[in-house]
Amino acid sequence: MSFVSPLFLWYFMPALLLAVLVLPRSWRNGIVALGSLIFYTSGAGASVLLLLTCMIVNFLAGTALEPDEWDTRTSGRRRRILIGVVGFDVAVLVIWKYAGFATEQFDLLARLLGGSFPVVDLAMTIGISFFTFHHISYVVDIYRGERRALRNPVSFATYISMFPQLVAGPIVRYREIADQLPQHRNHRLDDIAAGFPRFALGLCKKAVIADSIAPMVDACFATPAGEMTFAMAWLGAIGYTLQLYFDFSGYSDMAIGLARMLGFRLPENFARPYSSVTVTEFWRRWHMSLSRWFRDYVYIPLGGNRGGRRSTYRNLTIVFVLTGFWHGAEWTFLVWGLFHGALLIAERAFGWDVTPDRTLPRTGRRALTLLLVVFGWVFFRAPDLGQALTMIGHMLLPDLDGLSDVVDSALTNQRLVIMLAALGVVFLPAHPVTGPLLESSRATAATAIRVTVMTVGIAYAAILVATGTFSPFLYEQF
Repeated sequence: MSFVSPLFLWYFMPALLLAVLVLPRSWRNGIVALGSLIFYTSGAGASVLLLLTCMIVNFLAGTALEPDEWDTRTSGRRRRILIGVVGFDVAVLVIWKYAGFATEQFDLLARLLGGSFPVVDLAMTIGISFFTFHHISYVVDIYRGERRALRNPVSFATYISMFPQLVAGPIVRYREIADQLPQHRNHRLDDIAAGFPRFALGLCKKAVIADSIAPMVDACFATPAGEMTFAMAWLGAIGYTLQLYFDFSGYSDMAIGLARMLGFRLPENFARPYSSVTVTEFWRRWHMSLSRWFRDYVYIPLGGNRGGRRSTYRNLTIVFVLTGFWHGAEWTFLVWGLFHGALLIAERAFGWDVTPDRTLPRTGRRALTLLLVVFGWVFFRAPDLGQALTMIGHMLLPDLDGLSDVVDSALTNQRLVIMLAALGVVFLPAHPVTGPLLESSRATAATAIRVTVMTVGIAYAAILVATGTFSPFLYEQF
C-alpha cells in the first residue's frame, strides 16, 4: 500500500483518522500501532515478522540500558548490552540489504580466479534502513540518559512502526518523539486541520510533478551509450534532480501531515535544498533527518571535528561512505557518497563552507553548488557506473545532436511545461519553506496557497491517482 494508491487515499487513511478522532484518546497509540502494522504487512508480507523480531529485541533491551545514578558498576554491563543490541540491528540490516551485493562481488572475484562463489538472493525488507536507524536511536538515547525507556509495548510499537515514517522517513530520533508518546491530545480537529494541507501539498508534489517527469527521466537514463547526446544527458540529469526532490520532499510532506493529523509532530526533512550556497549548506537542507542521525550517532562519536583536520576529514569520509551505502548496495551509491564527502572536505580545507556576504559571489556559489549536486545525482540514478560516466562525459562535451525518438516521444508538451514550472524551485529564496508555512502561518499568501492546494491541486492529483498514473516513491527502495 502506498500513500498515492486509491486503497490508501479512499479507504485506509479516512478509516484510521475517523477511528482516532471518535474513539477515546487513550486508544490512540493502539490504533496507530495496529493500523501501521496492517499498512506495513500489506506491502511487506511475511517481512513483518522480521520487523516484529527487531522490535521485541530492542524493546526488551531498552529497560536494561537505563543508567543507574546510584550504581556505577552497571556501566560495563550496559555498554555490553548496547554493543550487543546495536550489533544485532546492524547485522539484520547488513544481511537483508547487503548480503546479495557482497556475495556477488565475491563471485566475480572467484570467477576471475577460475572458481565460483554462492550468491545469496534475499528480498530486501521494505523500510529496513529506516526502522533499523529508529531502533539504534532508541537504545542509544536511553543509554546516554537522554530519555527513559518505554515500559508500554504499545507506545514502543507506535514509535517504531508509525506508518507515516516507517517506509521512507523522516528518520525520527527517539528523543524527538518520546515526549509525544503519552496520549495527551486535546485538539484533535485542530491537528487534522493543520496536517491536511501539508498532506495535500505532498500529494501534489508527487502525483502532479514527480510522476509526470518520471517517464522522460527513465527514457534518458535508459538510452544506450552509443545513442547518448549532450541534450539527452542534461535533460535526464536536470529532470531527475527535479523528480527526486518533488518525490522525496512530497513523501516527507505527506508523512509530516499524516502524523500531525494523528497528533504527532515529526521533524522537518527538507528546507529548500536547491537554494543552498555551499554543499555543506545543502546537507543541512536535504534529507535533514538523515544528516542529523549520522551527526549524532556516527560523526560526533567518532570525534567530530575535535581532533584536528585529518581526524575531521577521516570522520567525514566514513560518514559519507556509510551515507552512500545506506541508500543502496551498489557501487554508484558509494561513488555518490564519496563525491559529496570529497566536496565537503574541499570546502572545509579551503574555507569555502562559509556563505559569501556579497550578492554576486553568493549567486555564483549557489549556481556552482547546484551544478555539483546535479552531477552527483547522475551517479545516484544511473543503473551502473558505466552509464553514469557515459552521461557525465556527454554533459561535459557539447554536441549538436538532438533527442532520440524514444526520449522525444516521452517528452510531451505537458511534461515539458510541468518540468519548466518545477524548475522554478531552483530560483526560490532559501526562506520561507512552504511546508511549515502552510501548516502554521495565517498570512494571506499562505492562506491562498493552502486553499489552492486543497482544492485545485488535490482534485487534479486525485484524478491522476484514480487513473493509475502514479508510481512508487523513490525512497521506498532504500
